[in-house]
Amino acid sequence: MKKIRKVLDGLTTSSPGGTIGSPSCGSAAGTPTAAATPKEIDIQETLVSENFQLCKTVRHGFPYQPTALAFDPVQKILAIGSRSGGVRILGRPGVDCYCQHESGAAVLQLQFLINEGALVTACADDTLHLWNLRQRRPAVLHSLKFNRERITFCHLPFQSKWLYVGTERGNTHIVNIESFILSGYVIMWNKAIELSTKTHPGPVVHLSDSPKDEGKLLIGFESGTIVQWDLRGKKADFRMHYDEAIHSVGWHHEGKQFMCSHSDGSLTMWNLRNTTRPFQVTFPHGKVQKDGRKESCKPILKVEYKTSRNSEPFIIFSGGLSYDKAGRRPTLTIMHGKAITVLEMDYPIVEFMALCETPYNNEVQEPYAVVVLLEKDLIVVDLTQSNFPVFENPYPMDIHESPVTCTAYFAECPPDIIPILYSIGAKHKKTGYSQKEWPISGGTWTLGSHTYPEIIITGHADGSIKFWDASAITLQMLYKLKTSKVFEKLKPGEGRAAELVEEDPFAIQMVSWCPQSRIFCVVGISAHIILYRFSKYDANTQIVSLEVRLQCESEDVISPSENENNPCFSEPGSHSPQPHHQHPASPGAGTPEGVKDSIPCIKVKDRMVRVPPGYQAELVIQLLWVDGEPPQQITSLDINSAYGLLAFGNCNGLAVVDYLQKTILLCMSTLDLYGAADPYQRLTRSPRRNRQSTSEFCMRGLSNFYSDSKKRIRTSYQSLTELSDNQQSIDMERSKSPTSESRENSFSRSRSSSVSSIDRDTKEAITTLQFAESYGRKNDPVPTPCLWVGTSLGVVLVIPMSIPTDQEERMEEPVTIGPSGAVLMLKGSVLRFGFLDLMGALIQSPYEVWRDLNAPENPDRPRKRKLVNFSPSSSQDTCGEGHLAVVCSERQAKVFLMPSQSCLFVHNITESSFVLRADVVSVCNSVCLACFCANGHIMTISLPSLRPMMDINYLPLTDMRIARTFCFTNGGQALYLSSPTEIQRITYSQEMCDNLQEMLGELFTPIETPEAQNRGFLKGFFGGNANTFDREELFGEASAGKASRSLAQHIPGQAGMEGMKVAASGVVGDLARARIALDERGQRLGELEDRTALMMTSAETFSKHAHELMLKCKDKKWYQF
Repeated sequence: MKKIRKVLDGLTTSSPGGTIGSPSCGSAAGTPTAAATPKEIDIQETLVSENFQLCKTVRHGFPYQPTALAFDPVQKILAIGSRSGGVRILGRPGVDCYCQHESGAAVLQLQFLINEGALVTACADDTLHLWNLRQRRPAVLHSLKFNRERITFCHLPFQSKWLYVGTERGNTHIVNIESFILSGYVIMWNKAIELSTKTHPGPVVHLSDSPKDEGKLLIGFESGTIVQWDLRGKKADFRMHYDEAIHSVGWHHEGKQFMCSHSDGSLTMWNLRNTTRPFQVTFPHGKVQKDGRKESCKPILKVEYKTSRNSEPFIIFSGGLSYDKAGRRPTLTIMHGKAITVLEMDYPIVEFMALCETPYNNEVQEPYAVVVLLEKDLIVVDLTQSNFPVFENPYPMDIHESPVTCTAYFAECPPDIIPILYSIGAKHKKTGYSQKEWPISGGTWTLGSHTYPEIIITGHADGSIKFWDASAITLQMLYKLKTSKVFEKLKPGEGRAAELVEEDPFAIQMVSWCPQSRIFCVVGISAHIILYRFSKYDANTQIVSLEVRLQCESEDVISPSENENNPCFSEPGSHSPQPHHQHPASPGAGTPEGVKDSIPCIKVKDRMVRVPPGYQAELVIQLLWVDGEPPQQITSLDINSAYGLLAFGNCNGLAVVDYLQKTILLCMSTLDLYGAADPYQRLTRSPRRNRQSTSEFCMRGLSNFYSDSKKRIRTSYQSLTELSDNQQSIDMERSKSPTSESRENSFSRSRSSSVSSIDRDTKEAITTLQFAESYGRKNDPVPTPCLWVGTSLGVVLVIPMSIPTDQEERMEEPVTIGPSGAVLMLKGSVLRFGFLDLMGALIQSPYEVWRDLNAPENPDRPRKRKLVNFSPSSSQDTCGEGHLAVVCSERQAKVFLMPSQSCLFVHNITESSFVLRADVVSVCNSVCLACFCANGHIMTISLPSLRPMMDINYLPLTDMRIARTFCFTNGGQALYLSSPTEIQRITYSQEMCDNLQEMLGELFTPIETPEAQNRGFLKGFFGGNANTFDREELFGEASAGKASRSLAQHIPGQAGMEGMKVAASGVVGDLARARIALDERGQRLGELEDRTALMMTSAETFSKHAHELMLKCKDKKWYQF
């Protein structure tokens, strides 16, 4: 606990970089405020540095750039490797684990130790890793680095502790999985092929043990050579050669024949009785041409040959299409008897794998599904139905269905919002899925006790919005909204949209959502804003459209004869009642081209449309083209349902919209907002009389003059390129609008707030906005609705507003906006506002309780607006009036006391870098400021004293995607887009880190290994010698010796303390496993006893019959037989 005692008034200075010892203030002109009576404030801060710890929680989405696939048929868990060295392990919904190799090398191959709770990964840096999956966060137990050879293929037989490793040189090495030490037993390529070929056979592309005899190893070389190696005799049983390169091999479960796929699109079937040539060669997709030759086909990259008891075998392969079929999508072919089914995929196939009932390769396989890993999707095909439907994927693998362009994270949402969004979204789900349960069902997961409603919103390049249920560290899509349905369909190359953004005119830039009122607002890249209301009923509606000319210079081109017309607005009589008709040019556009260019980027539908239940568009606001120049993209947005107002800004200026009356209240350049209170004392850009009339006129509120809800209000603008070189040209050049500036390019702008840099800066953009109950002026006795405005030059403006309180008056009387009140200063671009009461508690923004405007009328309960207001003075009568305002910029944070505007605390967050994202969040029943810097540091700062609590170098900014999508939320959580297809969630709360183990799913569950099928009495005793094959005797150090030390280097795993804790807490699991092992042993002993008894009975019967036969034949002569 820390007690902050601070003198609030009379301790101000004009220095913007003051410290806590000498607090700085930002009065309008940068001068000290009048001395006030000092008063003391006592705030108990409960947060300490021990409350914070940073760790990753869970990763959602599809693994980016996948490379490998593996499945444990007993545990029923799936592993996916990626090019960046990541491994995702998936089980039942809720069981989702992400691991990362420290080297970052691509994962080449994955091999489960089936039902052992372990995974072997082979990486592109020629290193093998053994992962322990018996803990909630897997860790590497051992690593083995090959120094002289490149790893190309690995194979681990079921229930074996010896891993076969094929290399690029054609050699096969053997690794002990338990110790991760290389055996001295090596199969050299020259010994394997001897004189069968005159050239090197190429890398090893396949290794597998014979289903008939585990002592036989089948080695496939890339050149087309296949060798069956007798591990006991250390010699080759046979060698086969085919003219085409081999890609994969698949055994028949009886071990008498196998199938190969080749680079020419052929499948060859080989029989072990005749190894000179394949007994069958087929080109599944190659047709015979007119000249009798086969079509040339693409390689078949993989084939699987799976048998079934009650039907023909399944032959499943990828590729093999003829080359002449250009443009065809990647395919997976399923051959079942005479039926050939070709499944077209949306993306290239990386890997596929048939899921079978048994883990034993010498039993009938009975495939029931095929997992297909695509470049950007994961699908599972049901093989038990003739039409091969796909399973509905329970994982959020389609986050990237359209590229993610923005994110928003909301914790502690109203509890009823998730069920209602799910019920609406469920009506639009796709159909035709398999009716069977998702086959990847391993692991265990239970809903933890530390859960609360969370929602993640993602905006996408195609204009779609997705709402996700993110509660309990899972992710499930609730509802999808397509914003493009508001607009007319674009024809290719049509209109201004094609010039501005050719590919994605509807891409989402930012979203603003009020969960309590369910008002939702989106900003698109075509300088448009759409406001949505939520309704449980469908409706017929016509979308209202407002068009805005938000330009930085509006009065410089006005001639003396036009002074009687206000330069901020177009003529009142020039508007048509229809919101979409072309309207005449404003007074500032004095050329015919101005009329032609006063159009939006994309056209809103101007007819009645039927909208389904869910979010329904009510209002569209669009910025217009002017003189051939596109509108600047919107950089800031805020909406308040209690006020019924929406504010947005860009690098030209600010606009405020009354969305209840559908009118624009304010539309003016940033410099005009200051009036006479410009802290930098910049030169005026127009004659003083025009400037004053413009500012005063705009500030009074436009609805005094235009009450029609469908009228559009536009500021006039003249192209800066047409200005002559006069006295104002230098000042005008400073405000010229770059045509391609966007949020993503904002890193290169000047970060100095000195006056000299102001003259060089091209724009003062509106960077953040927030409506709040506050004090617009120093002498305000009570808080009123205000709009806090932050700019890219570190200036904060507080604009007071007057809003009618009565519901009927609110819909008819105008909202008035007063002149700018307080002007505060910080270093760097302003990023975030937050408001605390004098007890240090967070003040929430007022909101309107949701009401369904489309619901049937109820005479007994008329629909009235119900507002919830969190006034700063409502709960602090004993603490006096006022509140604290937290302002964070790219460089520093300040805490001001309102209404006196005294700066209480200053903290310089960073000098060498700049803050990308800042949020005032609640954590551990208190409030703090969370920041993410461009140098990768994540920081938390106490409020209101601005003491640094945590500073961790977490993630260097390597991609603009991270800067665009990083966001904090309450409860100590944050997220960002770690790749184009994945969302990474992290926590900075010590409490959540401690509870994370409880929240994560268990990958491994003790399951009894299925028994091998009974091979019959005679086969069990006399059939083959597979059961007598002892790998330990062959590959152990006693017989094989030690491998060369220079060949591979053993690296102990760094499981860390977390792994030790999990191992220590896993005694129950070990006991359960030991109990299962004892049960298995007892069951086997029981079966052996039964078999022995059966043998004794058979022997007694045989003895009895033999004795009877002896007595019968005893007295017979030889000739009587």
